[in-house]
Amino acid sequence: MDYKVLRERMIKEQLVARAIKNKEVLNAFYKVERHKFIPEEFRGSAYADYPVPIGEGQTISQPFMVALMTECLLPSPQDRILEIGTGSGYQAAILAELVKEVYSIERFAELARTAEDTLRQLGYKNIKIRVGDGTLGWLEEAPFDKIIVTAASPEIPKPLLERLKEFGRLVIPLGDSFSQVLTVVEKQKDKLIKTEVCGCVFVPLVGKYGWRQN
Repeated sequence: MDYKVLRERMIKEQLVARAIKNKEVLNAFYKVERHKFIPEEFRGSAYADYPVPIGEGQTISQPFMVALMTECLLPSPQDRILEIGTGSGYQAAILAELVKEVYSIERFAELARTAEDTLRQLGYKNIKIRVGDGTLGWLEEAPFDKIIVTAASPEIPKPLLERLKEFGRLVIPLGDSFSQVLTVVEKQKDKLIKTEVCGCVFVPLVGKYGWRQN
């Protein structure tokens, strides 16, 4: 299977065709080998236009949604970014190609370990992962320039806003457990400016300030 050809086709047909325009973001998708973040039995679907299981009831998001969220974040080379929901580590790798540092929180220890192993093998040195409740943020490393949440929340977790720099940017799917709206939140002085981007469906964000664990 020629993954390079599949990756190039993915970028052309799924990203560029859907108006992903940021050249740095597109270059990151060329560089990061998505199939290496997916369990062996599902690698045939690595570049398909849908989410793929990665274990623990979690998925690696559809390529377009990863690209859209990344573009909405407006990543800059000097940014320190907090990611909530490490999953496979793929989103963290994309961000690591674009920013100074990525801090990622995953609630499943096994997923965190696998993601760390993959990222280490691929040579990433600007990503740090910890296991914990992502809705609480990463207090010791705060504040962050940008925050990206890769799971669905009923509302914006208050601690994440507290961990975000003034004039910082947060991208999060907001809604119920069946459907959400991808939302960009800008923190400006005493107010939040929210922009709705599109409908989406993500696994639930479980934690103290998210959904309760069943």
